[in-house]
Amino acid sequence: MSFEINIKELNWGTLEVDAMTKSELDKLLPRADFSLETALEAVRPILEQVKSKGVAALYEFARQFDSVEQDLKNAGSGIKIPQDYLKKSWNSLSTELKDALLEARERITTVHLAQVPSESTTELAEGAVVRQKWFPIERVGLYVPGGLAVYPSSVLMNAIPAKCAGVQDLIIASPPQKEFGGYIHSTIAAAAYLMDIDNVYAVGGAGAVGMFAYGVEGVPRVDTITGPGNIYVAAAKRLVQSSVGIDAVAGPTEIAIIADDGASPEFLAADMISQAEHDSLAAAVLFTDSEKLAKNTRLALSRRAEKTKHHERVKVALEGAQSAIIVVKSLDDAVILANAYGAEHLEIQTKKNKEITQQITNAGAIFVGAYSPVPLGDYIGGSNHVLPTTNSSRFSSGLGVHSFLRSVQETEYTEHALEVVRDKLVLIANDEDLPAHGEGVLARFK
Repeated sequence: MSFEINIKELNWGTLEVDAMTKSELDKLLPRADFSLETALEAVRPILEQVKSKGVAALYEFARQFDSVEQDLKNAGSGIKIPQDYLKKSWNSLSTELKDALLEARERITTVHLAQVPSESTTELAEGAVVRQKWFPIERVGLYVPGGLAVYPSSVLMNAIPAKCAGVQDLIIASPPQKEFGGYIHSTIAAAAYLMDIDNVYAVGGAGAVGMFAYGVEGVPRVDTITGPGNIYVAAAKRLVQSSVGIDAVAGPTEIAIIADDGASPEFLAADMISQAEHDSLAAAVLFTDSEKLAKNTRLALSRRAEKTKHHERVKVALEGAQSAIIVVKSLDDAVILANAYGAEHLEIQTKKNKEITQQITNAGAIFVGAYSPVPLGDYIGGSNHVLPTTNSSRFSSGLGVHSFLRSVQETEYTEHALEVVRDKLVLIANDEDLPAHGEGVLARFK
C-alpha cells in the first residue's frame, strides 16, 4: 500500500476501567498537545494595541497578517463590508448552493426556536411570588474564521440561535482576503446576507476579538463574543473574558466513536477522516470491543485517506498523540471511556444504540446510528456545530439560544407574605452577623 495511516492501536481489553478514578482515566486517554501559553503571549500585545490605537491598529494587522491595504479615509470605513458586496456575493452563488443554505437555515432555525424558554411564575405562598424572566443579550459579535477553510455554516450556527433569542444587534468579523480585494471571503459574505446581517467587518484573528471586546472608532464594543477560530482567537478570548462574555475557549476539533462488530469500517473511517481534515491537531478516537473491526477500520483509513483532498493534514492528525483505535473488553467499558473522554462529537454505531446512548452523560453532541454522521451536525442536521472541546463538555454546553439570553428573577411579596417569613429571615441574618439585613425587614412592621 503506497499510503498508510499508522494510527495507534491500543488494546485495553485487560484493563479494569470501571475501577479507575476520573483522574486515572483522563491520564490514560489520548489528547492533543494543546496549550494556549505561547499564543497568550503572542496575542496580548495585539489586544493592547487595539485597545489603545483602535482602527489604526486593525489596519496595521491587516497589512502584517493578511497582506491587505484597507481604506484609511474614515474611521471604520476601511474595515466595514459594503452592503452591495454582501448582496452581490449571495447572488453569485449557484442555485444549488443557495437552496442548500436555505434548507440548512430552515432546519437550524426550527431546532433553535424549540429551545426558547418561557417565562415562569412560582407562587410559594399566598402573596409570595417569584417570576423567572429572560432577556436577550443586546449586542453580540460573531467571529467567522477564514484560514484553512471557509465556514459559511458558522455564520448560520452563530446567527440563528442569537436571532431566535431576540438579539437585535449582531456584527460579524472575518479575516480580510487579498484575493477578494481586501473584503471577506464572498461565501461568508453571502451567508451574512442570507442572515440579514448588515454590520460585517473585514478583521481577523485576535484583532477581531479586541475590536469586539473594546470597541474601535465606528464599532461599539459588544456584550458577548461567539464563534470558532484558531489557537490565537481562543487565546484572545481567554484574555478578554473578564470584560466581555465569550462562548468558550475552544481547542482542536474531536470525534470519538463507540462501535461494535456490526458497524461498517468504511463508515467509521470516513467519519474519522472528516474531522481529521480540519486541523493537524484534530482528534479521532474509536472505542470498540471488536479486534476485527479495529483492524478493518485501520485498513479503511489508509485506503480512504489516500484519496481525500487534504490527505497530508489528515495523516498528521490521525498519527498524532490525540488519535487512536482502542479495543476494549466490552461496550460497557467503551461507555466509561467515552464519558471520561467527553468528546466534542460522539458517534454511536452499535447493535444497541438506544441503550448505549442513554448511558452517555458527557459529550458536546451525540450522533446516533450509522446514518447520523458528524457532518450532518456540521451543516444541515439542525443541531449546532459550535461545541465544547478538550473535555469541557463536563461543565459546558454547545452554542444555543441559552448562550444569548440572560435570566432575571423578579420577586414580589405582599406585607402578609413578608410577615410570614420575617422571624426566620431575621434569625438567619443575625446568625451571619448581618443584623442590618434583618432590621431592613423589621422596619416595615414597627
